[in-house]
Amino acid sequence: MTIWMPDLSSLSGPRYLAIADALDADLAAGQLSAGDRLPTHRDLAYRLGLTVGTVSRAYAEAHRRGLIAGEVGRGTYIQGGGENSDQHYDLSVHEYPPDLFDFALNLPAKGPATQALADTLGELSRSNSLPALLDYQPGAGMRHHRAAGAQWLDMNGIETTPDHVVVTNGAQHGMMVSFAAATRPGDTVLTEQVTYPGIKEVAGPLNLRLVGIDMDQFGLRPDAFEEACKAHRPKVLYCIPTLQNPTSRIMPEDRRRDIAAIAQRHGVTIIEDDVYGLLLEDRSPPLAAIAPDITIYITSLSKSIAPGLRVGYLCAPDHMIDHIGAAMRGDCRMATPLMAEIATRWIETGKAKSMSNWQCEEVVRRQAVAAEALAGTDYESDPSSYHLWLTLPEPWRAEEFVSQLQARKVVVLPAESFVIGRGHPPHAVRICIGSAHNPEHLRGGLTIIAETLKNPSRPSQTIV
Repeated sequence: MTIWMPDLSSLSGPRYLAIADALDADLAAGQLSAGDRLPTHRDLAYRLGLTVGTVSRAYAEAHRRGLIAGEVGRGTYIQGGGENSDQHYDLSVHEYPPDLFDFALNLPAKGPATQALADTLGELSRSNSLPALLDYQPGAGMRHHRAAGAQWLDMNGIETTPDHVVVTNGAQHGMMVSFAAATRPGDTVLTEQVTYPGIKEVAGPLNLRLVGIDMDQFGLRPDAFEEACKAHRPKVLYCIPTLQNPTSRIMPEDRRRDIAAIAQRHGVTIIEDDVYGLLLEDRSPPLAAIAPDITIYITSLSKSIAPGLRVGYLCAPDHMIDHIGAAMRGDCRMATPLMAEIATRWIETGKAKSMSNWQCEEVVRRQAVAAEALAGTDYESDPSSYHLWLTLPEPWRAEEFVSQLQARKVVVLPAESFVIGRGHPPHAVRICIGSAHNPEHLRGGLTIIAETLKNPSRPSQTIV
């Protein structure tokens, strides 16, 4: 095994992408060669001071680029790479290996957005809008872009005005500017015990302390939230009440009202992540509709239309708008006007709603495939969710299960990627069903998962 140690000192961005980029660079520089064996997930995580989940995501990214492969009993090794390699895949055009089942990224299915984008770009090329889209704009966005955002928020159950809307470069960006506006370094942020890993990437640069709160089948537990407020005096609660990531749990309305009331009593600002809301037809009101004076609401087009558009919207109370605007100016000046204009045209013409409806229908089709392929396994989800939470039976451990699947070209994320704090992660994995090329491709990958569950092999030995 090659004792490979990536140099991440000059690389920015998420650590999992930095590891994959370092591997690519070392391969191109000749420091790694085809056939070299790489450290195990756990070994590399220990030497870099990162979580195993972060390294798992990095290896999954490298696998998608065609840089590495895996075999049962052999481990992870260099498959080839560099610009002259036949095995290198250009992610800029999503040329993934055709036999790879990438269930790690939480994407919607590829649908009518591609043709809609082609049509809209043609319209823009013939319009008089282009000069304005190349200028600096207000930090919160152009007025008609914010008006379209208010219209999109209304579809999500939020009645607001353009003055309370900020256009962002996606929901992750919305999270960053919201936390920058609502917290100071050292503040405590509460969130679900297992939650969207992007919160860690926000908390790190802002020097925030994350505390996970116990959950049940309906998501965040009010009693645990109350206790955490008393014990930790938090500044913010971050949560995903609708189709929670990674569990797909849905918080009922009475619980949402309980959570809002507790936050109000303890002076806690709520940052509500509702990127999956439009996938659910019959839904409870968002927390922002229940407690608008203390809630920053974040959504985007990423999960209901297309992730590459990078357009999101946040809605904030009066006393937070100026702070968020300042955070926007300090971070990126403004959201990209061209992307916001495309989203605006789709929303105003009804194309956005039509594309979202298509996703709602497609996710039901894919959930039916999952129910058949994973029959008899212990997973939880919702018929409107693009992700599943699979609990592993004995003797499986999540890390070993992920490794075994990767050897069969199936990529999923272990529970450790989602756990907040130092508690023992559950033996579970998240499976995303939107990234499959089609329902039959999905069936093929899920069948491999079901077969692997039934046939555990002996755990591989760590070599140092």
